[in-house]
Order: sequence, then structure tokens, then C-alpha cells
Amino acid sequence: MNEKILNQIKSLPPLPKSVLEIQRITNDPNSSIADLIKIVKEDPMLTANLLKAANSPLYGFTRQIKNVDQAVSLFGMSTVKGFAISFAIRNSLKFDLSAYGINETKFHDVASQRNAVAVNWFKKDRNKLDILATNSFLIDLGAVVISLILNNDGKSESFKNRLLSGENRDALEKEYIGATTVEVTTEIFKHWNFSDDLIESMSHIDNPQGDYKVESAALLVLKTLIDMIKPFNDESVKKAFELAENYGLDTEALQLAVDLIKG
Repeated sequence: MNEKILNQIKSLPPLPKSVLEIQRITNDPNSSIADLIKIVKEDPMLTANLLKAANSPLYGFTRQIKNVDQAVSLFGMSTVKGFAISFAIRNSLKFDLSAYGINETKFHDVASQRNAVAVNWFKKDRNKLDILATNSFLIDLGAVVISLILNNDGKSESFKNRLLSGENRDALEKEYIGATTVEVTTEIFKHWNFSDDLIESMSHIDNPQGDYKVESAALLVLKTLIDMIKPFNDESVKKAFELAENYGLDTEALQLAVDLIKG
């Protein structure tokens, strides 16, 4: 990782105290849902965003969620942690993704759809969801830093034209800045002192292996299924399911989750 990327990562703002407290609670086996609800209620913006997400058709709840207690209980501690980190990043980072030819709304829509699939896909496996509920939001986080560097260097237009003409994204990122989105995202995780399981599963997305191979493979499926740039269509669904089968993941549960985001 070159110094230009590392310096840009070091300049990122720290995560807010409420997120750090939520991470502490969710990582403590002696903590309860009640402890988490108390912290969430102290953050009005997180409360509003959590209720908005709970009432989105993406997550498939069959009744209106009217309060934080309901939302936290339905989502579970792991998923709420993912929301908290995602919302904090949205509010603290400057999202200029012009180098990728997309806007901030598109970026967040993709992240939300991936998270909804992950939550519904692994809702019966809370151990896996502890990782996926956070990382599914953040797969393309490194692109925010890459786009900023390309903009500062006056290379964003050239990069975008080649990317949108169909050239391989990872290869272009390597050529222009020396690292891929996944590699930069992993460094951001390290900078923010994320837990080892989040870091390791993210770092191996493009080549699932190690102690968190299943989680990395699931993240690769999500990345393929709902691409940041390419459209969500039959081709992306087919490729994603082929990957899921190759890694021995539950394709029936995946199909149910995909059906929810299709509406």
C-alpha cells in the first residue's frame, strides 16, 4: 500500500463515540439487547435511520415498526451494529464517487440492498451475520478514498471513461493507484481498529480462504449480485448463484433474500 493511500486513510475522521460504544456492547457476551437499545436511543439520527430501515420493504417485516425497542429486537445486535457503523460513515465522510460514474445515492442504495440480502440470507446463522451485517454495507468503502485520490490527481475522468467502457475495475485501480477497493477497505478497517474477524473476512473477498472463508465467500456473492456500477440483472444473479454453489452456500435461502429486494 503506497503512502498516498495510507495518508488519505489516516486523514479520515474517527468513528463517533456512540458507534464505539455499540461495538463494545455487541462484542461483550455479557451485554443484552436492553443495553444496546439504551445507546441507540441516545442517538436521535441513528434512531430515525434504524426505524426507516426497519420499515423498508427490503427487510421483509410484515408489520409497521414504531419504536426502537421493536427495531433492535427484530434486527438483533449484530445487524444494529452494522447499521450504526454504516450511518456514521454516511454522516462523516465526503462521498464524491465521480471517478466511478455514480453518485452518493447510488452508492448507499447498493450498500443497503447488499445488507438486506445478507440479513435475510443468514438470519438463522447469527454467528455469520455478526460479520456480514457490517461488512455487507462496506464492501465498496475503499472506492470513496480511491475516487478522492483520482480527483486530486486529475485522473478521475480518464479512469471513469475506461471503467465505463468495460475495462476490469480491479486492474484499473491497480494501474492508477496501486490497490483495489477491497485492499483499501481493509486498510480503512485497520485504521478504525475494527475487530480481526471483520478485517480478515473483508481482506479475502476476492479469494475466500482462512478462518472466515464462508463469510468472505458470502461477501463475494453479494458484491457480484449487486455491483456498484453494473446493473442488477439476470446475468449478475446467475453469476452470484454460481459462486454460492461453488462455495457450498445456502442457495435456497439466498433465493428468498433476492426475491425480497426484487419486490
